[in-house]
Amino acid sequence: MSSPDHLISQPGSSEMAARILQPSVVHDSQSALPISKPLKDGDLILLLTPAAIPDLTAVKNDPNALTSDPFEPLGQALAKRHPWVRHVPYLPRNGITGTHVVHIRLAKVVIFVISGPPTHGQRSQMALAEITRGVCENRPQVVVACCDISELGAIDKAFPTVVQVPGFTPPYLEAAASVLFGEPEPPKLQSPATGPNVQNLLVAPKLWSSEVWDPRRDLDAVYDLWRQCFPEHLHLNRFLFQSLLQRDGYAMHYVVREPGTSQLLGFCATYTNYADSGGERLIGSLAALLVRPSYRQRGIGLSLHNFALRQLTRTRGVSRLQLGSTFPRLFYGPPLDGGREDWFRRRDWPMLTGSGSGKEVCDWLLPFEDWRPTGFSPSTLTFRQCEFHEFDKVLQLVEGVSKDGYALGWYDQYAKFANTINIQDIVLGLNGNDIVVTAMIYIRHSGNPVEEDLPWASTIGDDVGGLTCVCIKDGINKDNIMLNLVDYSIGMLKDLGKTKLFLDAVKEGDERFETQGFRKWASYRDAWREVKKM
Repeated sequence: MSSPDHLISQPGSSEMAARILQPSVVHDSQSALPISKPLKDGDLILLLTPAAIPDLTAVKNDPNALTSDPFEPLGQALAKRHPWVRHVPYLPRNGITGTHVVHIRLAKVVIFVISGPPTHGQRSQMALAEITRGVCENRPQVVVACCDISELGAIDKAFPTVVQVPGFTPPYLEAAASVLFGEPEPPKLQSPATGPNVQNLLVAPKLWSSEVWDPRRDLDAVYDLWRQCFPEHLHLNRFLFQSLLQRDGYAMHYVVREPGTSQLLGFCATYTNYADSGGERLIGSLAALLVRPSYRQRGIGLSLHNFALRQLTRTRGVSRLQLGSTFPRLFYGPPLDGGREDWFRRRDWPMLTGSGSGKEVCDWLLPFEDWRPTGFSPSTLTFRQCEFHEFDKVLQLVEGVSKDGYALGWYDQYAKFANTINIQDIVLGLNGNDIVVTAMIYIRHSGNPVEEDLPWASTIGDDVGGLTCVCIKDGINKDNIMLNLVDYSIGMLKDLGKTKLFLDAVKEGDERFETQGFRKWASYRDAWREVKKM
């Protein structure tokens, strides 16, 4: 049974519609209208609307009842005028979450839709709009009230820009978009005699059926979903995206479809990788969990999450589960700015802030012009490229580090270099004849096998080279050796025409890296758990 704060009422009775036949500007003291004024190509409009889904009983009894998000026509109408629109629902129960804050800070203009006054026991949408206004800071926020504003109290005093709309039928929402963009007054709309019965719009989580994805059928829809769910700097080109997902023998992905239409609503990517050289222990990775924005808070993500974990734990050899992925590296773990830590914590993923599982892991970007190789001692080691006869010793070092537990999955990455010319992309640090440090550099289109699994360096730019899988023998001063390794790698990458270095999945050393010129590119939570076999 749904709690009261799941209910989003639909004001907009025939009496109110008779009084207000046109969307209109109540006032605009911040001169935010038309919203096209500050917008340039690529600037985001964020549309925040009450999450809504029709009562299934009402749909059964009334074929004309709404069968999709009633505010979707507003998003579509805005996108006709400015293609960069992100539509994100909110729930009165959950309020404005960290996810909403991330989207607000990426937006140029924020449009907040209020469907009406709260029903009994429901949190006020006005209050949530006020919270959003505080997060917006200097960004213009336009409140669109799809009801008689007299029912909302002093809304005209609470917000600098308010647009009033008689209801949220598609014609009204299309006309509202016209008003927001300052277009000539649209033709007068007729008051609807009777419309869909959307007095009570329910958002009730439920169990959804999950199934194995079909790349021939689902790839385009999943690619579109990825672009909806992540900001532009995390968009991948289609060919690279496809290559990361289609890994025979290593990948298994799942989808949720809308019953009746088969529209793809959610996607979960999982991988299995060998943990070490033994070939018996596997890592199961829950690499990505995506839900169409207008269908969130309905149980789709939870259904995919639980289904995928059941499949991974049943896979022979899987002894450890990772939230994120080792290789291919979509994300090392849940992004710290994604606002989803509490959600995963409630699903028994460790989200601690101390040592061990749950600590912060960072990707770093270093423009060579910012590199400040001062403040650390020159290394007593000799750094150079790997030679063919040394490759077995490299694997022995990586195997030993892997058994310590912090380099799981790395042995496979090094093993791919066997008998290839790219063995020279392995960097060694030697104490006399003893190999104590090994790492890999990679650049785009070099044939380096690790490039296929680490997409972000080339996504940032053609002038970026990567440094990855750094293995340091126990007993070595890791901080100082790491900076000497970076210094040597910069020289190699400069010779290859690169101007920046991307260093992924670093578990410590924030202050030291920042003082040397690195910029934090992304932060993740290191989330693992052991598999308990029955």
